[in-house]
Amino acid sequence: MVERNLTEAIAKNKANIDAIQAKSGVDLKECYQCGKCSAGCSMAAGMDLKPREVVRYLQLGLWDDVLKSNSPWICASCHTCVARCPHNVDIPSLMEAVRQEAKRQGIVPVKEVDVFTNVFIDSVKKNGKLHDLMLTGMYNMKSGHLMQDAWAGAPMLKSGKVGLRPHTVKDKEAVRRLIKNSLKRGESK
Repeated sequence: MVERNLTEAIAKNKANIDAIQAKSGVDLKECYQCGKCSAGCSMAAGMDLKPREVVRYLQLGLWDDVLKSNSPWICASCHTCVARCPHNVDIPSLMEAVRQEAKRQGIVPVKEVDVFTNVFIDSVKKNGKLHDLMLTGMYNMKSGHLMQDAWAGAPMLKSGKVGLRPHTVKDKEAVRRLIKNSLKRGESK
């Protein structure tokens, strides 16, 4: 076990933690550590820090531990935690803000999530809508999982669940502007 001076940690990381609270709209003091968020989290089994622990680490000033954690990358943003929280602490927004800051600092502990997000956004930018086949192919190629889920392709094509050609929207440029503005707003919060 590593001994830490929490008074120093809080003082050292106050500006970063205040910025994350402002960006996410989460007041860390609202969480009194009941654990309902972690108990209901469908992704908790794969997390190194449960949702409750992410909040607690931030409350204690353990900024670097949270930035290096895989939890913000694994969070599915399903909002089950928010629905269970007696104070409506918006943990998905907190996780997203931490993920964005970690990525900005070059810390990406779960590379596949970053690859998926980038490929997903690129597909929507290109077509105005998601093209499943493009998403799957590009993700597999960029992540190095070349044959992942390849067995499912033929049955899905045959049943019409996915198509070879992408569906598009009339105004692709409007979708691109929405994505650009959304990404810009996420960076400036």
